[in-house]
Amino acid sequence: MYEHDERIVMTLDAGGTNFVFSAIQGCREIVEPICLPAASDDLERCLSVLVEGFLEVEKRLPKLPVAISFAFPGPADYEHGIIGDLPNFPAFRGGVALGPYLREQFGIPVFINNDGNLFAYGEALAGTLPEVNKRLKEAGSSKVYKNLLGITLGTGFGAGVVIDSRLLTGDNGCGGDVWIMRNKKYPEMIAEESVSIRAVRRVYQELTGKDAFSLTPKDIYDIAEGTAEGDQQAAVRSFNELGEMAGDAIIRALNIVDGLVVIGGGVAGAAKYILPGIMNEMNRQIGTFAGASFPCLQMEVFNLSEKEAFDKFLEEKDKMVKIPFSEREVHYACHKKIGIAVSTLGASRAVALGAYSFALSQLNIL
Repeated sequence: MYEHDERIVMTLDAGGTNFVFSAIQGCREIVEPICLPAASDDLERCLSVLVEGFLEVEKRLPKLPVAISFAFPGPADYEHGIIGDLPNFPAFRGGVALGPYLREQFGIPVFINNDGNLFAYGEALAGTLPEVNKRLKEAGSSKVYKNLLGITLGTGFGAGVVIDSRLLTGDNGCGGDVWIMRNKKYPEMIAEESVSIRAVRRVYQELTGKDAFSLTPKDIYDIAEGTAEGDQQAAVRSFNELGEMAGDAIIRALNIVDGLVVIGGGVAGAAKYILPGIMNEMNRQIGTFAGASFPCLQMEVFNLSEKEAFDKFLEEKDKMVKIPFSEREVHYACHKKIGIAVSTLGASRAVALGAYSFALSQLNIL
């Protein structure tokens, strides 16, 4: 959407250890990223680093930026740019007006969101959504998708929702928060306890009876691949269970959103073991007291990471029907379908593009 836009937006990848500053123009990074220590335990120093990083980026730009836009951890009042008490940023306590502070320093609008929202927005405007619609058009299909659910699998279970090219933030900034949905396996727990890095490690330990605290998801993935020592079957099941639990939450979201699904984040690298669990869960049946049985989703679900499934997804199964007492025909969208894909942009790039696109979309409204 903004590939040919000349406006420049400064961006930030805010990790608990380092801040990485950059700038985007026309959906392209136009400076070499600048990495500075986050100083997350000292508010004054942390704010100083933020100003220093953006000033250094600004010096390297061909013209002045129109905005600053980035993802930052929550809880937060994102609409007003105020950051709450952050576990990984002990300096942020009691509400820090980060957005207004940076706006005063640079004299330009500042937009802050969570990474799940910006991941979804980047995929909706410059990633999975336009790519799938392009493939459908090339296949001669009349279907056009407008909605997307973006899922991030990593330290936590994140998500964002885009409806008709607009990011769903919600009245309280909580739109798309799947992490706090009820856990299928442990109903008294949040979904994130079974859909996260710690979940993969915990399940592997439960299945093997061996301490897995020191193992990373990459270690467990290598065991699943058979390239590292360990219980291969348990490793595969650890990722598969994550998929099952994620699938349960995705079903709940899709019954409201009804759109494409794209998965990204660090754990998404194990998608070959996660997606079977998701697909099995999304294809399960649910019933009624009268004995009737229904698919848990009204839409047929396709795993777009598999070529054969993608080809079937592209097939046009809709038909034309006659208007009663007339010779005229109208299109009947009788085949309800959605696809679930793995991000090809990668989470970091999708978030950056989401931050850029969100800033420009808001500036267009102002």
